[in-house]
Amino acid sequence: MTPMWIWAVTIAVVVVVYTIETIWAFKHPHEIPMKEAAFWVSFYFVAAMLFAASLWFWRGHDIGIEFVAGYITELSLSVDNLFVFIIIMASFSVPSIYQQTLLQMGIVGALILRFAFILAGAAAIERYSWMFYIFGAFLLLTAIKLLRQKHNLAEMPKSNLIIWLEKRIPLTSEYHGNKFKVKIDGKLMFTPMVIVIISIFMTDLIFALDSIPAIYGLTKDPYIVFTANAFALMGLRQMYFLLGGLLTRLVYLSFGLAFILAFIGVKLLLHAHKEAGFNVPEIDTFVSLGVIITTLIITVGLSLRATRDKQPMPVGIGEGLDQIAENKREKH
Repeated sequence: MTPMWIWAVTIAVVVVVYTIETIWAFKHPHEIPMKEAAFWVSFYFVAAMLFAASLWFWRGHDIGIEFVAGYITELSLSVDNLFVFIIIMASFSVPSIYQQTLLQMGIVGALILRFAFILAGAAAIERYSWMFYIFGAFLLLTAIKLLRQKHNLAEMPKSNLIIWLEKRIPLTSEYHGNKFKVKIDGKLMFTPMVIVIISIFMTDLIFALDSIPAIYGLTKDPYIVFTANAFALMGLRQMYFLLGGLLTRLVYLSFGLAFILAFIGVKLLLHAHKEAGFNVPEIDTFVSLGVIITTLIITVGLSLRATRDKQPMPVGIGEGLDQIAENKREKH
């Protein structure tokens, strides 16, 4: 059981980090250069590993491994989330210098939603052991959905909510910096940034529903679940720009994630059987970590090999999205 003062300190640190990141994104709208992005992605990864080491010495190696397994799984799901963000940015022709503002808001939204689901999940598991059956089945269904998923940078169908909002609220036809509302001829108008951020928050909700059952398949400790998610989302804004065109080459990422989620789903179902009194084997967390890392290595390797002759998106992902947006405008 994690003491309340550690929870308080952890949440305070996370709030400070995300507040600084958000203020910086709003005050300095720009497309993050490769060197800056690489530094911050590396910084947050090292911070996560140092945190894992502290857990290892504080609470034992099992907890340390659970954190690493959860962190890698959540980071992998977050990368898939980034791909959807790319599609959203391209669909709404968001200027590259304002993308990091929207990304940071999306990341904060994801953290808040995941924290809410963590609390709900912890309470449900504590009270109803059969929830593991629900989580396991949900992950298996999510894995099937991922296998059918097709990311298309050129087009993305709008949700009914977005279509309804576009008809109901006064929208400007152009962006006005990173502002969400402006006054034109004395009339209050919303900019397309509002529609984009709503689309991103809807994506956050979907991925939160996927990610929380996945990590509860690796650890039952709410503190590990929260910190793994918090670290996985740190540096995601910079990773968006660091990966650039490489992200579009990860063509088998959905297959790899589908396998990982299916594996964790089976692990949860076995655990549920164990809780119900059946004599079934359980999959060790160390084995789970090995399966996750191996799957990701194979997925990335096969993806890069399959797309080695593909024309990469320009360095600086914003240029690539601007190019896609320009092509869409020419079509219409």
